[in-house]
Amino acid sequence: MHQIQHLQQLVNQAIAGKTFKGEPAELYDPINYIMSLGGKRLRPVLLLMATDLFSGSVLKALEPAVAIELFHNFTLVHDDIMDKAPLRRGKPTVHAKWNENVAILSGDVMLVEAYRLMMNTEDQVLRQVLDVFNETAAGVCRGQQIDMNFEQEDGITIPEYLEMIRLKTAVLLAASLRIGALLGGAAADDAGKLYKFGESLGIAFQLQDDILDVYGDPEKFGKQTGGDIIANKKTWLLLKSRELAEGLDEEELNYWFNESDAGPSEKVRAVTAVFDRLGIRTLAEAEMNDHAEHALQQLEAIPVPAERKKLLREFAEQLLVREN
Repeated sequence: MHQIQHLQQLVNQAIAGKTFKGEPAELYDPINYIMSLGGKRLRPVLLLMATDLFSGSVLKALEPAVAIELFHNFTLVHDDIMDKAPLRRGKPTVHAKWNENVAILSGDVMLVEAYRLMMNTEDQVLRQVLDVFNETAAGVCRGQQIDMNFEQEDGITIPEYLEMIRLKTAVLLAASLRIGALLGGAAADDAGKLYKFGESLGIAFQLQDDILDVYGDPEKFGKQTGGDIIANKKTWLLLKSRELAEGLDEEELNYWFNESDAGPSEKVRAVTAVFDRLGIRTLAEAEMNDHAEHALQQLEAIPVPAERKKLLREFAEQLLVREN
């Protein structure tokens, strides 16, 4: 079995070897730029880990792994445009470095190139792989649109929020694992269990992000404390607090999320105090742990030796133990 660091190295080498060229240069230079910014390469590594779990060739799975990372970065380019984000991984976003039109077109080409790479798959599983990829690509777009709709809607429920993060975040993790399993020769049922493992793990990971946004150490986590509160984002923590709040707590939440002139620091302190009184952090951590436990149950149900599952189990545990 391969170690995570080795798989990351293989992915980084494969990405470094993919130089996108063509005319006009403005169409292709942004692709090379965004792909050179690095990142954890989480999704392609998961794809290779899944292939390895079923004793498949990780080298034969490298191009589909790069395709998954290319697709992920395509979503980031377009998300950054919609969010008007100036930075990505500490560097100017593609639309900030070039312009929005260039970013849109380059992103479109990234999607095409992702399909081109994904098709470098053996014929006997190609149809299945492309079916997973197609369903996932549409699901991610649905999740993004639902998230944008939430900005204009009230009365969002926790099940609706969990479905949104399943689509926006979790399904790409899950698809990476399912595609890797298919490439490794897994039976459809076992590939499905690995998909459920990734889906639940992805939801748990996003819930942890919600928690760390409020309670994480900004120096260790690399984000502004309370950024979701300042932006009025409807996270699990806010939705649960609205579900439980009564009297003065309810009044405070309504005030701070409707007061346009509220000072950011004061707003974060006040809303966090409401969360603390309602025990929201403990409840959110319990929800996160439920999804993490469900993920591990799906992994354990796959009929391969426990030793072969050890790397994925450890990876899941490391993913959900971050600085706070």
